[in-house]
Amino acid sequence: MDNSSSSSSPLHVVICPWLAFGHLLPCLDLAERLASRGHRMSFVSTPRNIARLPPVRPAVAPLVEFVALPLPHVEGLPEGAESTNDVPYEKFELHRKAFDGLAAPFSEFMGAACAEGAKKPDWIIVDVFHHWASASAIEHKVPCAMLVLAAAREPEAGTPKFEVERRKLARTLRESGMSIAERVSLTLQRCNIVVIRSCLEWEPESFPQLATLGGKPVVPLGLLPPSPEGGRGVSKDGEDATVRWLDAQPAKSVVYVALGSEVPLRTEQVHELALGLELAGTRFLWALRKPGGVTDADVLPPGFEERTRGCGLVVTGWVPQISVLAHGAVGAFLTHCGWNSTIEGLLFGHPLIMLPIFGDQGPNARLMEGRQVGVQVRRNENDGSFDRDGVAAAVRAVAVEEESRTIFVANAKKMQEIVAGSEVHERCIDGFIQRLRSYKE
Repeated sequence: MDNSSSSSSPLHVVICPWLAFGHLLPCLDLAERLASRGHRMSFVSTPRNIARLPPVRPAVAPLVEFVALPLPHVEGLPEGAESTNDVPYEKFELHRKAFDGLAAPFSEFMGAACAEGAKKPDWIIVDVFHHWASASAIEHKVPCAMLVLAAAREPEAGTPKFEVERRKLARTLRESGMSIAERVSLTLQRCNIVVIRSCLEWEPESFPQLATLGGKPVVPLGLLPPSPEGGRGVSKDGEDATVRWLDAQPAKSVVYVALGSEVPLRTEQVHELALGLELAGTRFLWALRKPGGVTDADVLPPGFEERTRGCGLVVTGWVPQISVLAHGAVGAFLTHCGWNSTIEGLLFGHPLIMLPIFGDQGPNARLMEGRQVGVQVRRNENDGSFDRDGVAAAVRAVAVEEESRTIFVANAKKMQEIVAGSEVHERCIDGFIQRLRSYKE
């Protein structure tokens, strides 16, 4: 572990995550890892998001300061909506507009932090959308690292037509006044280095090819895996209803289904997924985000819960994902292949049934399919739709059919060794700190 803090003064690092818990939680973990090495952290977010974070470990709490910047009100955004989880997908642009309103208060915070007599921050770490935070870094002459919580390189071979079309939306100018692509591009232009949540061991083919991004040096951060025992979101008392339900199921018999908290499936897709699970005949635990504008009675197909009672459980509230994945009853993971979920599933050696929805999830799924840790649900090449038969076939291949399951489980266990290998990730953190210390413009 890095002991440089004992031989030279500790760093003061400001970290600014995107307003989504899939970004907030890994950034909090990063803040704790840096603080555990003696460095002072300022974690910048909004009040309600900070209030919903798990408590910082007592040993490092004195070195982690939370900086709460109130999210500006934007007409049409639900009251109290601060994270993407609070906002319907169709209102994401309003959320981004409110997010851009944080530029002025952040600049004020930086002004105070850099005032004469203050211990000026040594670095700012910003998420890819924080174009205004990277601009503030330049204004205050503080070096800036852009944090990419994704794979080192997106494999382009085999990109389906529907995914290519969806990517074009990232370049479309919408209500917030700036496209997603423009946000990322501006942040990249203004940063000094790029830090990626990956490592050579995880992506041996891709990482060596990515020495720079946009002319900026690329530094591996490791995978920031959550602690397998006692980690964030773990129900320590075992009283959570989902964990109690799992306690009653046979070992390795349950398919855990979770497609992320940001973009819910449309009602007809929820129905096809449900009927596919029923067709597959496996036990399942489904953490379902309900589609907007649908009554509770219409979310699932008629009679579905009655027909699957005893072998399936659908939960529309919060689910302790790490507790579920760590449970001995779970034998496979049906996932959207968000980077967090991919890492968490393989941390416990689970083979994957993959149903990517948007963003980097398609490339992540192809990367994992290439590692033979599971299969994707069959999709329509043109519109991305799927049906119950495709869902059932993928579930059976990964969770039921012995020949294919044996291969997927063996390969998932190989990936588990990398994710759970703390030495690799600690070495990446130490190397990252050394890059921060040695950086010269």
